[in-house]
Amino acid sequence: MVSSAEYGSHTWELSLTVDHQHEGVEKVQVLHITGDLHVGGLMLKLVEKIEIAQDWSDYAFWWEQKKCWLLKTHWTLDKYGVQADAKLIFTAQHKMLRLRLPNMKTVRLKVSFSSMVFRAVSDICKMLNIRRSEELSLLKQSEGTLKKKKKKDKNSKEPATEDILNLSNSPVSSGLPGNAGLYSKTMTPVYDPVSGSPASSTITWFSDGSSTEQNCSILALSHSTCSPEMLAEMYQPRTLADKAKLNAGWLDSSRSLMEQGVAEEDLLLLRFKYYTFFDLNPKYDAVRINQIYEQARWAILLEEIDCTEEEMLIFAALQAQYHVSKLSLSSETQDSICESEVDEVEAALSNLEVTLEGGNKSNILEDITDIPKLADNLKLVRPKKLALKAIKTYWFVFRDTSISYFKNKESALGEPVEKLNLKGCEVVPDVNVAAKKFGIKLLIPVADGMNEVYLRCDNEDQYARWMAACVLASKGKTMADSSYQHEVQKILSFLQMKNWTMSSQAASEPENVDMKPECFVSPRYTKKFKSKQLTARILEAHQNVSQMSLVEAKLRFIQAWQSLPEFGLSYYIVRFKGSKKDDVLGVSYNRLIRIDMATGDPITTWRFSNMKQWNVNWEIRQVAIEFDQNVSIAFTCLSADCKIIHEYIGGYIFLSTRSKDHNETLDEELFHKLTGGQE
Repeated sequence: MVSSAEYGSHTWELSLTVDHQHEGVEKVQVLHITGDLHVGGLMLKLVEKIEIAQDWSDYAFWWEQKKCWLLKTHWTLDKYGVQADAKLIFTAQHKMLRLRLPNMKTVRLKVSFSSMVFRAVSDICKMLNIRRSEELSLLKQSEGTLKKKKKKDKNSKEPATEDILNLSNSPVSSGLPGNAGLYSKTMTPVYDPVSGSPASSTITWFSDGSSTEQNCSILALSHSTCSPEMLAEMYQPRTLADKAKLNAGWLDSSRSLMEQGVAEEDLLLLRFKYYTFFDLNPKYDAVRINQIYEQARWAILLEEIDCTEEEMLIFAALQAQYHVSKLSLSSETQDSICESEVDEVEAALSNLEVTLEGGNKSNILEDITDIPKLADNLKLVRPKKLALKAIKTYWFVFRDTSISYFKNKESALGEPVEKLNLKGCEVVPDVNVAAKKFGIKLLIPVADGMNEVYLRCDNEDQYARWMAACVLASKGKTMADSSYQHEVQKILSFLQMKNWTMSSQAASEPENVDMKPECFVSPRYTKKFKSKQLTARILEAHQNVSQMSLVEAKLRFIQAWQSLPEFGLSYYIVRFKGSKKDDVLGVSYNRLIRIDMATGDPITTWRFSNMKQWNVNWEIRQVAIEFDQNVSIAFTCLSADCKIIHEYIGGYIFLSTRSKDHNETLDEELFHKLTGGQE
């Protein structure tokens, strides 16, 4: 028996569980304490009592009932509200986690389970040599995307350990800060332009082992193609509702892994969440470019994003080019073409960079003095019911952000038949190069939904100029913007890849090429064509890209992916306030789109640039957004937590504030302010 005088009248017993692997030592310890004891003092008392000689510096208390860490060691137990019934576990903050990367490789590494997910992802990216960690996040696979696999593989086991890349010995995974030199702008380029892998001299920035060099190469190179059987086993969304399941499991960036029910050795997906790839540089971004390419490739193969048959063949040709080039290159070739290819790849990157940096600044003076316009004969197609002739030629004039059309060129000085304001509209390409069809589909917001207008151009050059003008106008920019010419070149470049002619050599010997065409296209096209037909068509398309280097093929693939109408859209099933049916909400880097769930047609588009404020009513889980001109919307999310959509909107706004002048440092506080909410 212990007398109260010995411990004082305010002491009470607290039961603590110690997460250790030492045999013969009790895991549950009982301490007599007072409420004014601070957390650091409680740690000291506990370590002294269990008398195990080990490094306890990474350990902290996890409060099981309240699902929170007691990380403020200067706070007292009273301040935290800890009482005798609290279940506190003294456990390591860094634990092993398995991550499946965009290239479907699984890595095993030590991650902080107590840091906010935003910080944890930053540490993971340091270890994997991926810059711009703010573009990525962690995704928990939702039950809906696993059902298909479970039915087919009831007896399947976890992948064997040799298939998992183990990075547990890295300095970052051990809880130590990553080497800042890895991201220094003055560092030696990490880029091998032929293989796309990091240069071995740079490996010393974050490790000294040859195994790490091999690991880095695995992350920077696409090593294997997928089999049709592998594709068949994976989740393939068929409808918009299926696509919404893909985005249901994003983790909350403002809370820790442990708070969100993630356990040691769990499997999570590391994915690019925000589709704004800032400052892509082949000298430093070998791993990042490869992982973006892989995420795009799987999105195409699994039909997470729709594309036409013509576009699918381009993607197949670029994959085939990457595959063929990788097999044929020797080490001597790599050395001889090293410098020239860096220049070629950087030139290829200009199209990708211009949308992020605002284009070439040398045109500023010209922009101020000259407001360009387009004027041409185009065909107007209006989908009208019972209309006998829906196509008619008019004289079109494009000025600022609007299109006016007249009966003919002579009447252009008078009043137009109609004036279409394109600001905030959806611009969708309607192109078939083989059939000489160059169409532009415009979905223009009006009071009761979207006004659908089709323009038909005569040739590639005309299409590129008008399409580029429409794309800029939809963002509120005119042709005076310095990015206009780059946009035109990007469109022409993409059309050129589509415009192939059958080569007699390619057509005559498809069986001589070591190619499995089923690995390069989605299952839908495997069923549509026989293997020999598919090989011939891919080789036909391959003629236009056969001179590209490995990295250029990947960059062109990313560029083509970015050109698809559905690029960058993440879907959620929502119920708008006042509506009696469910809709799909598409979230992109610059807008929200309300989509009819049954038909897949866009109903209304709202641009972030017109947004005044957004907030969440956490009690009824409703997101409310106010736009200019007294437009306001409110909706509840049915396919995921509303916090995920709230974070998407805030995250994209945060990413739009990035600048190269900021020396790659992130304003983490601003990110959490924009995305965290006020729960």
